[in-house]
Amino acid sequence: MEVQMKPDHHKLSAVAPLNQCDVELTLVKDQNGVQCTSSSIVPNHGGPLTSNTEVEREIWGKKIDFLLSVIGFAVDLANVWRFPYLCYKNGGGAFLIPYILFLVIAGMPLFYMELALGQYNREGAATVWKICPVFKGVGYTVILIALYVGFYYNVIIAWSLYYLFSSMTSELPWLKCGNRWNSPNCVDPLAINKSVLGNGTSYAKYKITPAAEYYERGVLHLHESKGIQDLGMPRWELSLCLIVVVFILYFSLWKGVKSSGKVWIDAATQIFFSLGAGFGVLIAFASYNKFDNNCYRDALLTTTVNCVTSFFSGFAIFSVLGYMAHKHKVKIEDVATEGAGLVFIIYPEAISTLPGSTFWAILFFIMLLTLGIDSSMGGMEAVITGLSDDFLFLKRNRKVFTFATAFGTFLFSLLCITNGGIYVLTLLDKYAAGTAILFGVLIEAIGVSWFYGVDRFSEDIERMMGFKPGLYWRLCWKFVSPAFLLFVVIASAVTSSGLKYDEYVFPNWSNYVGWGVAMSSMLFVPFYAIYKFFSIPGTFKERIAYCITPEHEHHLVAEGNVRQFTLKHWLAI
Repeated sequence: MEVQMKPDHHKLSAVAPLNQCDVELTLVKDQNGVQCTSSSIVPNHGGPLTSNTEVEREIWGKKIDFLLSVIGFAVDLANVWRFPYLCYKNGGGAFLIPYILFLVIAGMPLFYMELALGQYNREGAATVWKICPVFKGVGYTVILIALYVGFYYNVIIAWSLYYLFSSMTSELPWLKCGNRWNSPNCVDPLAINKSVLGNGTSYAKYKITPAAEYYERGVLHLHESKGIQDLGMPRWELSLCLIVVVFILYFSLWKGVKSSGKVWIDAATQIFFSLGAGFGVLIAFASYNKFDNNCYRDALLTTTVNCVTSFFSGFAIFSVLGYMAHKHKVKIEDVATEGAGLVFIIYPEAISTLPGSTFWAILFFIMLLTLGIDSSMGGMEAVITGLSDDFLFLKRNRKVFTFATAFGTFLFSLLCITNGGIYVLTLLDKYAAGTAILFGVLIEAIGVSWFYGVDRFSEDIERMMGFKPGLYWRLCWKFVSPAFLLFVVIASAVTSSGLKYDEYVFPNWSNYVGWGVAMSSMLFVPFYAIYKFFSIPGTFKERIAYCITPEHEHHLVAEGNVRQFTLKHWLAI
């Protein structure tokens, strides 16, 4: 056990800041590879050492644990099934220009901001807003979004597990027709070429191949559903796989951290969703860092690894798509697709034609499992950390709370493994984390850079790492990134179209349900702001002051010294 003495940097009092000479006494204990801190604020006035506030929080036992967790969350299925297709659809190399531009002006600054925010305040996505209480609602917004995403993301992992088990045969089940799930219209892929397709039909949309029928009829049983209004019962095979996934998540988390214009919109949203800012995960992970950890270097390293992985997966995916196009004598755009159609139809079909196909199929689906599991773990950790930091009884009963979260996720996920479950999954994929997550990070960026103050935020970083962020980062945080996010939020809402799955057009009511899901998370921002304003006593001006002043400076409001009421605060960089 080691004892660390360091100047106060958190000012943990909710009413008044600690004396500048106060000292934080931090006890660091190593438990099963994870260091736990017990911090006591000790007044340095020559009197007896009395503990006023005591806070216990785990920290990462090793730096590599944190890096691998953040990289594992950021590098997910989107790197494999979305980036390569978007790159091809939007002009190939030309797509990389806006992609890299938005990485530099928005992706990396926001990633850096979330890591620094979580590490300095050592709080989850909700309670981190003690720096500006009126914005706490956005913490609940991102927590709810992370929960929504878990509902369907775990199902995709369950599909991967099902495919993995199905691959453990001498002959892959999607190699040819004649199986019990195949329709009379099933066609051998060898018989499909440009002349057979005709009428501009894309091979990727030709859903009577053995691989396509195995996915839609053998796994999903989509042919037994008439639409989103006809879901049916959960598939027992997929239910078992989902149970395995949920148990993996639970036992990994229960002990804590140890264990054209359109081209530009696509590039912006891909950068954003790929890096994973805005889900509360980066804040949660960073909150378990040592106070002096170099999160600036972590941000640069992680974003670089993520983008390089996307480039590499693009080469791998399109080498396979090129092979498929050559094999069927069609253009590459006829086989190019994204999402589940790529990883559960096109890619498995290509693997089935290789020598040693069983071995390669097992490797491929193990890769999908690992990509999915660590990203899902990150999302669930954001929910658990965010709520347990806000409600201490949940923190004291973390194992029970983790189980309740995992079990609740499992129950809602059952909707996505029914006969028509793919329609529910499509709805959640479009609305749960689309415009809502963009809106959440926009509010987050405004709250940190404008209301808390980018100059004060930079001083916090300097206290941690010994140097202040450069002018470039401060300008991005205050002007460039919020403007970028505002543009993307508006573009996302304006260009939103009705739901479709292949040729199936969703009924209008399902779009209203989708927007209801999106609004259910976004409305936390205004509702909590209104609640906070009316729950504080005082005049109108005093209520505003308390809402936008960090909790440890609330005593200054009573003195009439409100930083945010000065022009200097709003002009500071």
